[in-house]
Amino acid sequence: MESPLRRLYRRASVYYDVLDWPLERFRYGRIRRELWSGLRGRILDLGAGTGRNVPHYPAAADVVAADASPEMLERARARVAAENRGGRIVLTDALALDFQDGEFDACVSTFLFCVLPDEVQERALREVMRVLRPGGTLYLLEYVYSRVWWRRLWMRVLAPGVEALYGARFDRDTRTHLLDAGFSLTEERYVHADIILKLVARKEQPLAR
Repeated sequence: MESPLRRLYRRASVYYDVLDWPLERFRYGRIRRELWSGLRGRILDLGAGTGRNVPHYPAAADVVAADASPEMLERARARVAAENRGGRIVLTDALALDFQDGEFDACVSTFLFCVLPDEVQERALREVMRVLRPGGTLYLLEYVYSRVWWRRLWMRVLAPGVEALYGARFDRDTRTHLLDAGFSLTEERYVHADIILKLVARKEQPLAR
């Protein structure tokens, strides 16, 4: 049975790139470029969607783009071809990743966890931890409510439309779920105003016996 989120993104694949174009052009492009800069090794692009991260994949990295929506991934596949970038496309659910334990050096996930409901986030993060090697790093970009009253008010006005179009919310508690899943938080900072938060977390090495 198709999940509500997968059904939403089957529909969203039609309008996603069009509606997001202004944000990609004037906000996200710089942030994505900085996020991916210098990454090496085997990297999982989790929640790759239509492949907006593809232009920023480092030449030195072996990237696997994964998403639960085949319709979104069709657009990502076209973007990989158009950009002449490496990158394998894999259809898989964040709650049950179709990868081996310790397969990746890093995972990058941009605006996925503000879509995933809080009740499944820890499960998804434990899956990410499973497929990361010991010492591997998770990089997240997520929207959060502003602490500035007028910006927060505007976000509250936008919130019902954002949730209807993308399933995204501004009040997910991803930071707490990261810690509950066993990650060590190594960086936490805003990368756009006080509404886009970058979280970097590490899968710790097992203690030597």
